[in-house]
Amino acid sequence: MPDTGSLAIVSYRLGGKDGVSIEAAKWAWAFRELGFEVTTVAGSGEADRLIPGIAMDGMNAYAALTGEEVERALSGFDIVLVENLCSLPLNPLAGKAVAGALRGRPAILRHHDLAWQRPHLAHFGPPPDDPSWHHVCINALSKRELAARGIDSEVFYNCFDPDPVIGDRDSAREALGVGEDEILLLQATRAIPRKNIAGGLRLAIALKAAYWLLGPPEDGYDRELERLFEVAERKTKVLRGPAWPGASLADAYAACDVVTLPSTWEGFGNPSIESALCRRPLAIGPYPVGSELRHLGFQWFDIDDPARLAAWLEKPDTALLDRNHAVARAHFSLTGLPGRLAKWMAAA
Repeated sequence: MPDTGSLAIVSYRLGGKDGVSIEAAKWAWAFRELGFEVTTVAGSGEADRLIPGIAMDGMNAYAALTGEEVERALSGFDIVLVENLCSLPLNPLAGKAVAGALRGRPAILRHHDLAWQRPHLAHFGPPPDDPSWHHVCINALSKRELAARGIDSEVFYNCFDPDPVIGDRDSAREALGVGEDEILLLQATRAIPRKNIAGGLRLAIALKAAYWLLGPPEDGYDRELERLFEVAERKTKVLRGPAWPGASLADAYAACDVVTLPSTWEGFGNPSIESALCRRPLAIGPYPVGSELRHLGFQWFDIDDPARLAAWLEKPDTALLDRNHAVARAHFSLTGLPGRLAKWMAAA
């Protein structure tokens, strides 16, 4: 692969607060550090070029989309980085159009999720492949599953600022109406079924903590979320959304006392590393990639063992936070990404 030049990043959506958008922005930064000129292409969100027909919900717009339009948008680049659009078939026709435009051209297909990892999409086959392409996974589980289907790939875990900005704890808690002596449990995810909101609420109730869901409901989950909150509010304080308009993720981590990631499935699960770098204890759910990350040396609590976490909160052991912080910095530092990408591309 070329070691410099022009690069396009294409995905269903970019520029938002979803995991793929956040991680795509980090790779855009890394490639710019290597001297690449980066252009973004997406179906929705914020991008240099927007093509509605390749959005997740762009099936209707696809009727007006032509292969030539996709080819024009992706032509002239030395490399194209495809972020999940050819991995998770949320708009299969768009995936086929992008794959068709890239046949025989240098491309990196970065897989955050794969079809069989979502029960309702398991009937779809593996992602497309081509001798000119290179595949990247964000976890070792996906690498093994791709290999079983005849596709070689490299693992690049998600990367993070090793020295994140410290947010405004006092202002955020005041804005949320959380008292100095209250325990605040943060779930820094969106609300969809696999995020296991019910598990996070049960943990908050067991800890006698206020529960804070940072992200919005998606994929028609609004009604179920309201039902869960209505029941939970009889037993504990329930909060949602940023502490104030424009409040940062750093403010959220600063404000909370403990973080939960109760998900049943995550391609990675960024709060697992963010909580460590922000020195907050984490209560984690049973998702498989979480177990993979945990084996690197993290000391996390289980959501189904609230008594152990309650005991720690009663008498915090900062050695646990120090260990998690050190593991996160050693394995997931964003500063090392440009160098690793350069080395990998030179050998590819």
